[in-house]
Amino acid sequence: MKKSEIRFSIALDDQKVPEAISWQATDAGQDIHFAKAINISIWDRNADGTMKIDLWTKDMPTDAMKYFVVDTIGSMAETIVTATSDQKMAAKMRALCQELTDYLEEQGQDDRPNL
Repeated sequence: MKKSEIRFSIALDDQKVPEAISWQATDAGQDIHFAKAINISIWDRNADGTMKIDLWTKDMPTDAMKYFVVDTIGSMAETIVTATSDQKMAAKMRALCQELTDYLEEQGQDDRPNL
């Protein structure tokens, strides 16, 4: 059986606010990758529920954070199709993403930031 690991490193300031987020994965080579935000959801089989870790650096722009959330919902739509073939649920999630994107554009946040 092949084993793969993903490691996250979070640099915190004196108030324990993330200043830098980096990650490395055995399947992604030796390079260290940097991020401004992470959202990790884990289905805990013992608790039969979701455990979450949401972190973002203090220099993560607000508009970028909003698009990060929309992108996360969109990727979850793809996950639900792959895992369950539930096209209707995925379509509802995609529609929500479009509604949220329209909202951001109405708010003058029509330039997608580089995440």
